[in-house]
Amino acid sequence: MYFLNLSLAQFLALFGTVSATLVVLYLLDRSRRRQVVATLKFWIAADQPSVVQRRKRIRQPLSLLLQLLSLLLLLLAIAQLRFGAPLETPRDHVLILDTSAWMAASSKSSSDSRQRRTLMDDAHQKALAYVKAAPGADRIMLVRADALATPVTGFESNRRKLVEAISLSKPGSTALNLEQALAFARKAQALDSGRSGEIVYAGPGRIAEPQTLLASTQEVKNLRVLSVADPVENCGFRKIAVERATTDPEIWEVYVTTRNYGAHSKPVVVTLTFGGAIVGARKFTIPPGADRQTTFEYRTRAGGLLEANLAPHDALPEDDHAVLELPAEPALSVLVYSTHPELLAPIVTSIPRMKAVFRKPGQYTAAAPAGLLILDAFRPPAPPQSDAIWIDPPADGSPVPVRAKLHNIQFERWCSDNPLCAGLRTRDMRLSTASVYECAPDDIRIGQAKEGPVIVARGGKHKTVVFGFHPANSDLRYELATPLLFANILRWMAPDLFRHSTVTAGSVGMVSVDLEREVRPQDVRVLQEDGTALPYTIRAHTLRFFSGTPGTARIMLADRELVYSLTLPELWETKWEAPPGVKRGVPNFRESVAASHDLWQVLAALGGLGLLLEWLLFGRASRLLRRTAQLEMVKRSVRKAS
Repeated sequence: MYFLNLSLAQFLALFGTVSATLVVLYLLDRSRRRQVVATLKFWIAADQPSVVQRRKRIRQPLSLLLQLLSLLLLLLAIAQLRFGAPLETPRDHVLILDTSAWMAASSKSSSDSRQRRTLMDDAHQKALAYVKAAPGADRIMLVRADALATPVTGFESNRRKLVEAISLSKPGSTALNLEQALAFARKAQALDSGRSGEIVYAGPGRIAEPQTLLASTQEVKNLRVLSVADPVENCGFRKIAVERATTDPEIWEVYVTTRNYGAHSKPVVVTLTFGGAIVGARKFTIPPGADRQTTFEYRTRAGGLLEANLAPHDALPEDDHAVLELPAEPALSVLVYSTHPELLAPIVTSIPRMKAVFRKPGQYTAAAPAGLLILDAFRPPAPPQSDAIWIDPPADGSPVPVRAKLHNIQFERWCSDNPLCAGLRTRDMRLSTASVYECAPDDIRIGQAKEGPVIVARGGKHKTVVFGFHPANSDLRYELATPLLFANILRWMAPDLFRHSTVTAGSVGMVSVDLEREVRPQDVRVLQEDGTALPYTIRAHTLRFFSGTPGTARIMLADRELVYSLTLPELWETKWEAPPGVKRGVPNFRESVAASHDLWQVLAALGGLGLLLEWLLFGRASRLLRRTAQLEMVKRSVRKAS
C-alpha cells in the first residue's frame, strides 16, 4: 500500500489541518438558533443579548466523526492510494527511430519473396513493442533520424498517437547521423521537467562516418538499443560522372563507381543504355568493402537519358539503378553576309561548335533564322533581328554613330575591366583606315585608339559588336589576339556555346565540390530543380551544399555547369557498436503495473457518500425535517384548543 501523488508526511499534514479546523468549528459555534414559538408574550428575555459561552463538549460527535471519515476518504483519493508494489516515478523517454536510406533494405526475417519485408518493418515492430511495454504514466517523444533528427511528437502519453506516428515512418534518402540524434534527445530531456527517462535507439546502427556518440558513463546508462538485424551483402552505385572528352567534344566519358558493402567478393554486371539502346556493358568482381571504378565512352551530339543498371539485384535495389539527363552538344548557327568570304572563313571556321553559312549581301533577309549575323561592310535594308557583328559598316548605316573616319592611326589599348578583352595583347599595331565611334554611356569600348574607340560592344535585347575596320585587312590579322577576340565576343553573345557540362549522379545529403583556384565566388550560383537558389558555402576552394530530398542541383560557374542528379540513396560507411553497459532489448515494465491496483475512484465515491449522509442526518435537511414536525404539532394543538 502506498501513495502515488502525496508522501505520507504531506498526507498527515493535510489531514491534521482539516481535522483541527473541523473540531474548532464544532467547539466555537456562535450561530443563533431559530426557535418557532406560539407567542412572544411569555418570552421574557427576548430583548436581552444572549450570553455566548465556549462549549466544553461537542453536541454532535457522530456528525464530526462522519465528516472526518468522509474527508479522510477524499484525501486518500487525492493522494491516489494504491495496493501492491509501488510504481516508479513517471518518466519521459525519447524513442529514436532509424529512418535512413539503408532501412529500405530487405530484412533477414523476410521469408516470403512475394511480400518483401524491410528493415523499416522490423524497426516498427521493435518500437511498437517498447511503446506497449512502457508504463501508461510515462511519456515518449518519437524522433525520426537520418542525416537530420526530426521530432515527430512531443512528450506524449497518448499511445494511439505514438503508434500512428511510428507506423507512418518511412525510409529516407540520407545516411544516419546518430550523434546528432542522441544530442537532440539529451537536449530535449534537459529542457523538460527533470523526469528524464531512457533514450531508445531502434535500428541496425549503420552510420555515415565514425562518430563520438557517448561521452560519459551516465549517457551509457541512459541509452537503450533495440537492435535490428540487417544483411550486409549489398552492392550499389556510389557515383556516376559524365563529361565531354577533352580530345573530342562529341564523346561522353562515363565514370561509374560501384561499392561492395558486404563481407564477400561479388561479381556484378554494369550496363549503360542511351535512348533505350545498350551502349556499354562491363563485368567485374568487387572485393569486400571496396570501391571499383569503371570507364565507358559513348559518341553522340544529341541529348537524352543515360541509364545505368547493376545486376544482380540484392538487398537494396534502390542503389542498383541511376538515370542522368545528358544535354545536347551546343552549337551556334552563323550567317555571314560578305562579298569576300575568304577573308572571314579562317576566323569563323576555327571556332568549334559554329555552323557558318556564307551568303552574298544581296541575299540578306532580316527574318533569316540564325543565332548570329556577321555583316561585312554593307548596310542591310532592315535591321537584324538577332545578335550581330558589324565589320566596317558605312557611316550612314552604322548601329553606333561614327565620329570620324581616320587614316593611319595608332591602336592604343584594349579594355581592362571586361571579359570581352580577357587575354588580349597587341603591340605597335597601326590601322590604315578606321572609324572612330561616338559611344553611349553603357557601351563597352573594347579597342581604342588615341582618337577614340574603334571596336564597340552594345548590349540589349540583341547584342551588337561594331568593328571600325576590317580585321583581315589590317595588322590585326597577324596577331594571336584575333581568334581570341572573336571567341570572347561569342562567349559574351552565346555563353552556352563555351560552357562545359558535367553531369553527376550522386547520393542525397552533403555534396562537396572542389573548385579551381581561378573561380571567383561571385561567379558561383547553386540552383535547385525549380530554379530557386540553394544555400551553399565555399571554404578553401571547396563548395558544399546539402540536399535532404532527391532532385537535381545545378552549379553555375563562369564557363562551366555542374549538374548533380541526387537520386541515389546515401548509405553507411561503418557499423556502430554499442559499448558495454548499454541496455538492450524491450524492458519488462509491465510487472509493476500489473501488481498495483488503483482505488481512488472507490475512495472518492465513499467520501462523497459520507458527506451526503452527514448532511441528511445532522445538517440543514435534518433541521428542516424537525421544523416541519414542530409546525405540524402546533397546528394540531390549535385545532384541539378551538
